[in-house]
Amino acid sequence: MKISRIDLYLLGLPLNSPLRFETVPYSPNSQEWRELQTVLVCLWSGDLSGWGEAAPGNGPFWTVEWSAGTYRVLRDWMSPLILGKEFNTSSELEEALAIIRGHRAAKAALDIAFWDLKSRIEGQPLYAALGGTNRELPLGTILDRPNCPDLERFVQAVADAFEKGFSRVAVKIRPGLDLQLLNVLRHEFPAADIHGDLEGALNLNQMEIIYRFDDFNLRMLEQPLSADDLVGHAMVQEALRTPVCLDESITTPAQADMALELHSAKYFNLNPVRVGGLTPALAIHQAAHEHCVPCYLGMYPQTAVGTRAGLALGTLSNFCYPADYWGPNLLAEDVGEPITLERNPQDGKIQAKLWEKPGLGITPDPQQFRQSILEEAHLG
Repeated sequence: MKISRIDLYLLGLPLNSPLRFETVPYSPNSQEWRELQTVLVCLWSGDLSGWGEAAPGNGPFWTVEWSAGTYRVLRDWMSPLILGKEFNTSSELEEALAIIRGHRAAKAALDIAFWDLKSRIEGQPLYAALGGTNRELPLGTILDRPNCPDLERFVQAVADAFEKGFSRVAVKIRPGLDLQLLNVLRHEFPAADIHGDLEGALNLNQMEIIYRFDDFNLRMLEQPLSADDLVGHAMVQEALRTPVCLDESITTPAQADMALELHSAKYFNLNPVRVGGLTPALAIHQAAHEHCVPCYLGMYPQTAVGTRAGLALGTLSNFCYPADYWGPNLLAEDVGEPITLERNPQDGKIQAKLWEKPGLGITPDPQQFRQSILEEAHLG
């Protein structure tokens, strides 16, 4: 299909509640965002269109990318490479963008839009086009200290998450409170699925602390060391009973292959925006499956576009742990219909029920989010 037109939107969408989080390396000055900046992409082929999203954050904190920078890379460098060109597969699109180093979030937005467009043309839901089968996905949530500054409120937030029906809770752990926090949580919730996410906050000189994580019966310990230390993670995994999960380390299929060869982890957090889109995510999923390393779906805060793309990926067979979910009330007003949530009749936990309409199942209307547009470009 020929890419005849590309529409780009940099949005600043009001949040229902401020998003607060701590950075790594650890800083006492936590970030607070009252709006979510994200980039929507619409690829056109004749009269048909497909939508994609990249929401790497309002600033370069989660990765080196951020939404405003992603928008400019898409507008000035990537879109001219594909506008007016024919692409039969997402791999061809990926090859056309390979000349651009990095900028995986920007590539992800185009890749997701291409998959949406392709699946709409084929008349099938995106998850079916990706090869997924599980239409109901269990969901988990994430808690960070700045939103619950004292221990009592943090424990209550975990209790509230399980009361809402989340299957598991990921707890962001930072130096200074890590072991005390986990000790309290495990006493309060002795059988609950809880895992700790360090986001690379520790190093091998802190093995005495790392060994202690085995005391808390965590489902997994996510990214204990820096993203580039795959050998160190292999050493940690060999020393711990607790499964290690890699997140920030998994950015490309090549990185995933290296981690698998080194036995650096027993789980992968697979985030399609982090790795450059659904196409590389499929390759990583397949490699992990072949090595018997299960995945779980990681997602940044984003609109219904990115959430639906992520959940479509999460229907693949090797996703064996509840997906990240930021909740239906993240944004004051979304750009499309949120995913349908229902209770699992067996255990009462909430799960996402996927759609039957082609593609992402929604078509955003720019007129409805016009007041949130910070910048826009229409090419072609």
